Amino acid sequence: MGETAREDSSKGTVISVEDALETVLRVVQRLPPVTVPLHDAAGKVLAEDIRAREPLPPYPASVKDGYAVVASDGPGEYPVIAESRAGNDGLGITVTPGTVAYVTTGGPMPDGADAVVQVEDTEEIEEHSLDSRKVRILIQTSRGVDIRPVGCDIEADAVVLTSGQKIGASEIGLLATVGVTMVKVYPTPTIGVLSTGDELVEPMTGCLNRGQIRDSNRAMILAASLQHHCKVLDLGIARDDEEVLENIINTAISAGVDVILTSGGVSMGDRDYVKPLFQRRGTVHFSKVWMKPGKPLNFAEINSRPAENMPMKRIFAFGLPGNPVSCLVCFHVFVVPTIRRLAGWKNPHLLRVHARLRQPLKTDPARPEFHRAIVGWELNDGLGYPGFVAESTGHQRSSRILSMKSANALLELPATGSVIAAGTSVPAIIISDISNAICESSLSPNSASPFQRFILQERTVAESQDAGVRVAILTVSDTVASGAGPDRSGPRAVSVVNSCSERLGGARVVSTAVVPDDVSKIKDVLHRWSDIEQMDLILTLGGTGFTPRDVTPEATKELIEKETPGLLHVMMQESLKVTPTAMLSRSAAGIRGSSLIINMPGNPNAVAECMEALLPALKHGLKQIRGDKREKHPRHVPHAQGATTDVWEQSYTLASASGTEPGCSCCR
Repeated sequence: MGETAREDSSKGTVISVEDALETVLRVVQRLPPVTVPLHDAAGKVLAEDIRAREPLPPYPASVKDGYAVVASDGPGEYPVIAESRAGNDGLGITVTPGTVAYVTTGGPMPDGADAVVQVEDTEEIEEHSLDSRKVRILIQTSRGVDIRPVGCDIEADAVVLTSGQKIGASEIGLLATVGVTMVKVYPTPTIGVLSTGDELVEPMTGCLNRGQIRDSNRAMILAASLQHHCKVLDLGIARDDEEVLENIINTAISAGVDVILTSGGVSMGDRDYVKPLFQRRGTVHFSKVWMKPGKPLNFAEINSRPAENMPMKRIFAFGLPGNPVSCLVCFHVFVVPTIRRLAGWKNPHLLRVHARLRQPLKTDPARPEFHRAIVGWELNDGLGYPGFVAESTGHQRSSRILSMKSANALLELPATGSVIAAGTSVPAIIISDISNAICESSLSPNSASPFQRFILQERTVAESQDAGVRVAILTVSDTVASGAGPDRSGPRAVSVVNSCSERLGGARVVSTAVVPDDVSKIKDVLHRWSDIEQMDLILTLGGTGFTPRDVTPEATKELIEKETPGLLHVMMQESLKVTPTAMLSRSAAGIRGSSLIINMPGNPNAVAECMEALLPALKHGLKQIRGDKREKHPRHVPHAQGATTDVWEQSYTLASASGTEPGCSCCR
């Protein structure tokens, strides 16, 4: 979804989602740390390193219930001279050769003992004397067996938690273990939520007058903010009046909010006052984002003094769109990362996964879309592998709040105007808990789900109709695979293939995936696509440069059966027109079975450059791989006949004449 900034016909510059989010995370900085009691620290981010004041365990301790012994004594009968239980200090107990002491799990080891024999490896001997107790040791043990040495779990002064870690239940337990009861953390922000519009009335309103609607955005955004552990301030409804709006904003600032969220009043109407107010009070960083839904989105920074004797404070304001779906989508895409940044998260981005589509989806021809969907895990994703499956929530109109019902993900769909086939893997931003979205079909892997049957049926129909060139696109990136950043190359590659579909013989992208820079994971996907799914063309994106993690060529070379150096030469020549660093590319390309695998750069622009350069011959080559004997080599025109170049060179020259943005094509 890597769109660039553009001029909008309705005035003003519209920037891409990526640029808008980058701006937000550059401007927003974490809040000053505060110290809170241990029981209030859960869910917050540590603002300091935590060290252990003493070792754990602080004394040699028994791992099991049993007998503390001198290991060299060996099996035999021994008197039990004392007991050492968890909770007492074990002082005054000394085990000498020929004696043992009873110990419980966690109990201190008596002096002189160097091993523990568990109860299961002993027999108690009945004695007539009440003053004596004996036990039979049945095994030979060794020094140190079943003893936890001092500091074996935590050494004294060891760092047990580092600044920037999020505190969960286990971290609370660790803090308690080392005796920390007051914790320095980054606080979650206080958010003021305001709805604007003369047409709005409170939700409890009975009969609506003509032109009125109940205010859903405020309740929705307040709830969403609470889900992210923020403190909230309900600012109510503001009429479309500049003075009323400014008074409410002043009230919010005086109350000490960190973020102000308004909805409505940000478009092009003559009574849309939010943006002008932000401009008067601070800096508006952007006011339109090239996305669907949610284009009229304002982000501003306001510097204000909450009270006369208080220092200046930076307040961040979002003018969210008035349509309910647009409002909530923008909250997830932009406000949630803002909340996380303020609260000290190291990685404020939302989790991204890849999910196969349950049904075909039509993409918007102009704007990249955040399509509401329900994502769940299936043991069989329709193609024989476990994975996430995405089901659309239906009609995606921005005013249709029903499209958000049960949605736990936003599918990132490129602006191509084409239909993405069912079964295609697409990136999905997870916006809520997916633990309850486990698909029922995953519980019975031996029976096909309706989705699986649909996919199999669709593939059978496609194959019977000779549906053209089947293309799979693999993004290789640690960043994208971990969810730390968006996949810009994958959607661009899909768009490029779709745009040149006819020139490639009816090519269509039927599968996409993302893997980290790991040879085995890259090979697994390439093996599946070439040997099992028998894709015609497989494009990998990224991982072809000089860094230690660039291993895509190594993975590819281990699989290909025939190399195709000519393709690499043409891509190299095209990229060298843009940047001299193209010579650093280590790309590989070759044939495995009936699949052509080509390593391409990871830069979205470089993908388009390389595909354009390959087009004159790619269709011909793919047909030959599929065994079409009618495909002959293009006729070479001899220089004696007056030609200055052969047909291949002419095609290449024409194909690579487009101008592109500079950049390193070896690792793009």
